[in-house]
Amino acid sequence: MEKYIPILEKTQLFTGIADGSILSMLDCLNARLSMYKKGVYVLREGEHLCDIAVLVEGGLLIQKDDYWGNRSILGRISVGEIFGEAYVAPESGALLNDVVATEDSAVIFFDVKHIITTCSSACSFHSTVVHNMFFIISEKNRKLVQKLSHMSKRSTRAKLMSYLSEEAKHQRSASFAIPFNRQQLADFLSVDRSAMSNELCKMRDEGLLSFKKNQFTLHDNS
Repeated sequence: MEKYIPILEKTQLFTGIADGSILSMLDCLNARLSMYKKGVYVLREGEHLCDIAVLVEGGLLIQKDDYWGNRSILGRISVGEIFGEAYVAPESGALLNDVVATEDSAVIFFDVKHIITTCSSACSFHSTVVHNMFFIISEKNRKLVQKLSHMSKRSTRAKLMSYLSEEAKHQRSASFAIPFNRQQLADFLSVDRSAMSNELCKMRDEGLLSFKKNQFTLHDNS
């Protein structure tokens, strides 16, 4: 687990923690490391959680399959991101989604009770970690509002324009990469992949954008 300390030092969860202090905190927070191969489920719908988790290597998708096997992608988890925090409160209920590794991945789990309860050694960093968790949850709520904004659009084109515009603003560039392949993007926006691909080609032909795989460039034709 020590090899992932440099990753943890850069996460929002440990912002403000003095360098070199994180390693000594791992036992205090009852941390444990788990490894997952590509395609393996990290968490499954219906499970109950008592941990929050941080991805320290690889990549994960939050997804949900309906009764007929239709898949929706709710989000992507990148290295350094926390997940599972929405389900650790008392009576929060079981997981509503699956979390799946998109590549070989490593996850560190932290017992939430050890985070919110002051340890016997009166660790001074507990309050900092709790403070950081509050802002992480706030940021996740903001991203959820963003996705709902994309999903509220009536047409495939409008959903694409909303999402790609937001990515350009976030990355502060008209040229940017998105974290999804075509099928994942269609699942994320809840649209048909063929219809989405056709719409992207129309938008390209109209000069609105250009793309190659997951690389996009938006054009200003005003």
